[in-house]
Amino acid sequence: MSAPERIHLEKIDECRYRIPRSGKMRVDGIIYADANLIRNIHEDESPRQVANVAHLPGILGHSLAMPDIHWGYGFPIGGVAAFDWEEGVVSPGGVGYDINCGTRVIRTNLMTGDLRPKIRELVQALFQNIPSGVGSKGTLRLSAPELRRVLREGSTWAVENGYGTPEDLERTEDGGRLEGADPSAISERALERGRPQLGTLGSGNHFLEVGYVEEIYDPEVARIFGLVKDQVTVFIHSGSRGLGYQVCDDFLKKMGERVRHLDLDLPDRQLACDYVQSQTAQDYLAAMAAAANYAWTNRQMLMHWTREVFEKVLQMSPKDLGMHLIYDVCHNIAKRETHIVEGKRKEVCVHRKGATRAFGMGHSALPEIYRNVGQPVLIPGDMGRYSYILVGTQGAMEQTFGSTCHGAGRLQSRTQAKRSSRGRPLHRELEDRGIYVMAASRGTLAEEAPEAYKDVSEVVEVVHRAGISRKVAKLRPWGVIKG
Repeated sequence: MSAPERIHLEKIDECRYRIPRSGKMRVDGIIYADANLIRNIHEDESPRQVANVAHLPGILGHSLAMPDIHWGYGFPIGGVAAFDWEEGVVSPGGVGYDINCGTRVIRTNLMTGDLRPKIRELVQALFQNIPSGVGSKGTLRLSAPELRRVLREGSTWAVENGYGTPEDLERTEDGGRLEGADPSAISERALERGRPQLGTLGSGNHFLEVGYVEEIYDPEVARIFGLVKDQVTVFIHSGSRGLGYQVCDDFLKKMGERVRHLDLDLPDRQLACDYVQSQTAQDYLAAMAAAANYAWTNRQMLMHWTREVFEKVLQMSPKDLGMHLIYDVCHNIAKRETHIVEGKRKEVCVHRKGATRAFGMGHSALPEIYRNVGQPVLIPGDMGRYSYILVGTQGAMEQTFGSTCHGAGRLQSRTQAKRSSRGRPLHRELEDRGIYVMAASRGTLAEEAPEAYKDVSEVVEVVHRAGISRKVAKLRPWGVIKG
């Protein structure tokens, strides 16, 4: 059987390529990329997934993809699509299995010189005190009623139980609590998987990274974010663990059944969906919101324990350490938002899968401290190079439903990365570059080798030049723990 014909791409400008509407596509596809990135993007056939998403009912604007795009389940990872709230659909594949996988960055009062004598000890202590790895279980033992509170209340539950401060909630997307969460929409299997895993990092590309500010691009915005050169930072990347995975799996099956009864001609069965106003879709959104709240609680607890480890290892008070949350963003979510579409305000269901919200200045959803500059956008790279902090822009509001990239994006599959890293002393290679890494398994380290990812600086440069977010600071990794 011959391979399907490659998707035709038209260059719009130095940062964007169009997939022209054809066949049963309802809108064009737009991929944000430069000439170098688009070559790799074309190789993994993810543009076909961008075109497939354009077939879905009620899609508005364009089927969008960020420069870190790669092949995913149904939707590409790096995909953004907005659907009419009244007439469009919601698709679990447009959110992904790790619901509200996301990142947060903490700034500190420490400079690199303050931490240099203690960096190894700190990384070891973080590894010992932050549960990580496949199937990892936390120290918390939640009753069923308490877990339901977590699912309804999100980070609010964590702060009320001593895992953080009210300021943390102000600096978390949606205050760390998505409205409409309903634990009763979640299966017993999902609840069972989630109960022992709260407060754990997980495996794969999830990490906790101690780094420092290497470069400032926008001094004024950096000042408002509380960032200065050589300042120590902490990056946390985790999600909803087994609970979120199970919610996605459960509803893909339910919607797969629904598609058979609806008059939907889908180009890929992985795009299983239902109309937003249907009971199945409303149940999914309620379960997804609960899983999102679990993920925010998870990251909040990981941050709390990170603060405690810093205090113990460095023998410093919370006040002297000054470990303040800059922001927390999710990058696997579907949300009801209001956007301007063809000159009119419209209620939409925005799917961001491997894409970050990037609201511009003045948006009412932003905390007051950031409203005059825009939303902090947190972009992790790989463990051997760098990460970025950007700021949301009006350009994102106009072009991408307030969205931008979420990271470097994979170049190699996990299997390919393992194969190419076989026999290499990755620990030593990274240590020779001044980066101390501890991982739950050698396999994870190989899967997450720096060359398995695109260069995040190329990805960031595209979104910066396209005007859908703007560079503020570059962070360099120093100590990393991986699941």
